[in-house]
Amino acid sequence: MAWVSVSVSLGFAGLAVLAWCAFKVWLGVRRFGRELERTRRRLEPERSALRDELSRLEDDRSPQPPGDGVRSS
Repeated sequence: MAWVSVSVSLGFAGLAVLAWCAFKVWLGVRRFGRELERTRRRLEPERSALRDELSRLEDDRSPQPPGDGVRSS
């Protein structure tokens, strides 16, 4: 009967190791999420400036007639 108690205690020890690993992964994911949010806030002004510049370039561009494409010959 000693083997039963040994196997049960090893099972609990294995679960404790898995719980510790899951906790470490959870902390890492939380830290990564905070880093992504910080980077998103830091890049937001550049993103909006780039979007404004792109819309200004699209407004300034003159539309081409449909038949005037690049011809290869």
